[in-house]
Amino acid sequence: MSLTYRLLYDAIFIHFRRRRMDRFFALFSVSPHTRLLDIGGHEPTWTTEVTNGIPFPVTLINTFDYGAVGNPRFQSVLGDATNLPFADHSFDIAFSNSVIEHVGTWEDQQKFAQEIRRVAPKLWVQTPARSFPIEAHLLAPCIQYLPKRLQHRIARFTPRGLLQPEEVHQIIDEVRLLTYKEMRQLFPDCIILRERLLGLTKSYIAIRAADTSPS
Repeated sequence: MSLTYRLLYDAIFIHFRRRRMDRFFALFSVSPHTRLLDIGGHEPTWTTEVTNGIPFPVTLINTFDYGAVGNPRFQSVLGDATNLPFADHSFDIAFSNSVIEHVGTWEDQQKFAQEIRRVAPKLWVQTPARSFPIEAHLLAPCIQYLPKRLQHRIARFTPRGLLQPEEVHQIIDEVRLLTYKEMRQLFPDCIILRERLLGLTKSYIAIRAADTSPS
């Protein structure tokens, strides 16, 4: 990947991340007592700078151990997003950013949606749009529309230069991007927002909040 390409990608990523978090805090009222579950998340997402100084507790759940968390307001749990180890409404908000496309099959994505809807009354689930011409993980044009076997054959030509070949093949095997129709099926009680870049839908966000309702 050329340096210019990488810098452009990073600038776009940072822009969307900041705008996305601004939108999140505009829609969801949080307090020091808000219980938030972040599926597939990391501590830096929820620094006090990001949360406007509100130090609410965050539970991070991942399929592998990232190491000890460095702040007592964070709890790290090992678990499967398709079978969450929490009771109904254990949290006030369940949050997920670019995770549901990684869980496997359509059936697994349905389980993910059922579980995240079960553990919290308020939801925020973001995922890249299948319709966007640049595949978000490999930064390759239109590769997501090809059969998996062809994706593997041309994977070495993708511009995602910071990934090892085995990582590229793993992404191809596990990622299943979603359509707008599928997001509506998975989250029927949510509104589905579209993030756009140059007029094209870059990603979807399913939102269930106190001040929103399905359109």
